[in-house]
Amino acid sequence: MKRREFLDHSTRASWASWASRALASAAGAAWLNPALAQGAPFVEGKDYRRLGAPAPVPGHGKVDVVEFFWYGCPHCHALEPALEAWAAKLPADVVFRRMPVVFGALHEAHARMFFALEALGQLPTVHKRVFAALHVQRRRLDKFDDIAAFVAEQGVDKQKFTEAYNAFGAASKVKQSQQLSQAYGLEGVPALGIAGRFLTAGSMAGSNERALQATDFLIARARKPA
Repeated sequence: MKRREFLDHSTRASWASWASRALASAAGAAWLNPALAQGAPFVEGKDYRRLGAPAPVPGHGKVDVVEFFWYGCPHCHALEPALEAWAAKLPADVVFRRMPVVFGALHEAHARMFFALEALGQLPTVHKRVFAALHVQRRRLDKFDDIAAFVAEQGVDKQKFTEAYNAFGAASKVKQSQQLSQAYGLEGVPALGIAGRFLTAGSMAGSNERALQATDFLIARARKPA
């Protein structure tokens, strides 16, 4: 989903048709062994992009892989099952994390929801339910009251969630998300940033499945000196 589509409210009406096509594609895709990805013909400038200047990465000394996403994006929803299976098989020297993008007010509301749930330790339970609420149940989670009511239904304490949503920590992470998106030159989601050096996406590699293969390929590249 391209950045300009985030800012075009008229695209909301077409989410349902996008989701149907993307989910059908994801359902037929099988996760491939990373060993196979190593020999795949991934072309710089086509299947992935090398950053002109390195993006910041956490100081854990491992290969950092970050997924840029938005809860309202049907393509991100379609990617989620394959991404979850792929992330579960990553080697010990790779750290995977998610980063909600912030391109506008609605995206910030969803990002604050993500960061509040993260602060409360509720992401493992609620993350997939947010996608389902938006893309399967067709619920509107545009306003804080709707978001707070939804998370309360999931068993999250509403007062604690409200405090976390409005906390300085959430605002700080929103700013960090914007800075990281800019550092990677992000143009749409879902996208995968590798080691602060590379960016790939299904829109670049040709499919979500191939983007994950490209990520395996780039993880191997990132283990070598720049």
